[in-house]
Amino acid sequence: MIVPISLLAELLQALPQLRAQIYFKSSMTALSHAMEDLVLAGSDEPLVIASFQRERFYRQEAHRYRRISDRSSQVYVLAAPETDFKNSSEFYETVAFDPRDGLSQEWHLVVIGENYSTCLICQEKFIPLENQDEREPLLMDQARRFEGIWTFDRDVSCKAAQLLLDRIVKYRPELGEKIERAQTTYNLVKKPKKSRKAETAKAAKPEKTLGKTAKIPNPKLSDAFTERLVTYLQAGQHKLLKAYGAIAAQERKERLVNTITTAMRQSLNPQEIVEVAVQELGTALSANRCLIYRCKATDIATKIEREFLRPSTNSLLNQTWPLQENPIFRDAVANQERVYIQDTAQHPLIVNTKSLQKTVQQWEIVSWLMVPVLYHGRILGMVEMHQCRSTLAWEEDELALVEAIATQLGSALIQAETYANLEELNQQLEALDRTRSNLIAITGHELRTPLSTIQVCLESLNSEPDMPAELRKIMLETALGDADRMRKLVQDFLTLSHLESGRVEWNVESLTLQECVDLALSSVRARSFDRKLPEIITDVSAELPLVQADGEWLVEVLSKLLDNACKFTTPQGSVTVRAHCNGYRMVEVLVADTGRGIEANSLKVVFDRFYQEEGALRRSAGGTGLGLAICKQIVAGWGGKIWVDSPGKDKGSEFHFTIPTV
Repeated sequence: MIVPISLLAELLQALPQLRAQIYFKSSMTALSHAMEDLVLAGSDEPLVIASFQRERFYRQEAHRYRRISDRSSQVYVLAAPETDFKNSSEFYETVAFDPRDGLSQEWHLVVIGENYSTCLICQEKFIPLENQDEREPLLMDQARRFEGIWTFDRDVSCKAAQLLLDRIVKYRPELGEKIERAQTTYNLVKKPKKSRKAETAKAAKPEKTLGKTAKIPNPKLSDAFTERLVTYLQAGQHKLLKAYGAIAAQERKERLVNTITTAMRQSLNPQEIVEVAVQELGTALSANRCLIYRCKATDIATKIEREFLRPSTNSLLNQTWPLQENPIFRDAVANQERVYIQDTAQHPLIVNTKSLQKTVQQWEIVSWLMVPVLYHGRILGMVEMHQCRSTLAWEEDELALVEAIATQLGSALIQAETYANLEELNQQLEALDRTRSNLIAITGHELRTPLSTIQVCLESLNSEPDMPAELRKIMLETALGDADRMRKLVQDFLTLSHLESGRVEWNVESLTLQECVDLALSSVRARSFDRKLPEIITDVSAELPLVQADGEWLVEVLSKLLDNACKFTTPQGSVTVRAHCNGYRMVEVLVADTGRGIEANSLKVVFDRFYQEEGALRRSAGGTGLGLAICKQIVAGWGGKIWVDSPGKDKGSEFHFTIPTV
């Protein structure tokens, strides 16, 4: 049988004038012992009913109830069994109820003697996790809280006894006759009112005891003593809770700092460090909103990328957060210390600043805390905490906790920045090393080979003055061709060096794209007079707007892209030049071919210096591998972009670049 109804609720419903109070477990234990001692100190036969939440709690008091049973035959003990507790009448009446019963959450003790009575009817007060203040420390067993009634009032005690006996009859119907005797003996059943004459006669007669004459302790003295005892215990528990709170706050601070430190050691990614900090800090301080963002002292605004948010709170994620127009931010930066506004509705700084009033209203900020993230006096970022529903003040130790985390964050971010800079430096060194290796390979092949050819030709001409004129002409043409090849290599080196160093002076002018394409085509055809070129198709409308660029460098880009397209396309293929406006005040130029194409894994590196698909030492088409790198630097110089698309090997390629319009 399970009775889910709370006995305390039944008592409060029957006696609505009663008001429940909060008691700690230690106070409840003291009250119970005082009530039990009251029984043991007397010699009458009182009614004693005790209800324990669990058998283990009963076991701690079993010896006392064995002694009480020597004083009275009307002793009832209820508990939820855990091992061998069961219904029994061996020493006193034990009543086992189902652990799911409502009694399993309650603590009851009722004592009714002839000249005194007292009762303790309480229910454990559980605080649901979702409603519990996260800053409240976990309570120790003696600080568990109960809500209920403790009184010496006889009417209340009798009503509580009657309710408990009714429960006992439900659990153990065989005790019905014994319980009826108890109800009669201890006047639990309300009798009809007697006449005034009978009442007077009853008052004149001496009270009859339940047996031999009882020595009852002074009830008033017991009341006063017990009340003082409970008051003392309650005050002691509040002191203990305060001490627990201080210890828990310190532990929380150390745990949070350790969490951030661990995150810093496990990851040198600034985003990961900030994410851990914002979540842990927001949870620890029960904030409605916690923001941590990177910024400098001179930044006008920042974008919110990391946020802790409570349910039903507006999110600031991806919002642009103004900084310089916020006097709270300026104060925090200027003084390099926290700024805490407990009530934004009353603070003069906000009341007198319209932009802040708008921000506070829009994002429902009731309390505002801003703590700068510093490293050696340099602003690295900011920690912001918002309360959006109440002005509940953060304690000094909580504010100190935020400052400690901000300090830790400063060190972590600097360490992460240092590591990132080292990684970037390592990548630059690796790139320089690759450049050096490629440079050695290029110069070793592109310079040594033509030099050797030139040397052989000149030595032959010098050693054989009677060489036939036709052979002499071939020797001279070969030497001149290789000399020109060396000149182009040196010229490309110098061009790329000037472009990368930023020493180029751009002569920007308004140009027609068609004219620049024609000049580039003439240059390509002039350089390729000795070989057959693929078909070159131009589709450049005269209606295109004028472009704004350096004409000489624009022709250079077109020439190099056309030269590459012709070099890697057979004479049976085709090369196409197209242009159109792309809607972003730019003209997009396309140089497409039907040649060898580019593998997908090479599309991102074709613009690197010395890149050649077949490698530096195995080239069938010649060249230095600097042409596309030069094109990239030139296009970037006028603010455009360059990229390449290709379906794959032997499927052609498409080079795109953009030029700003006038």
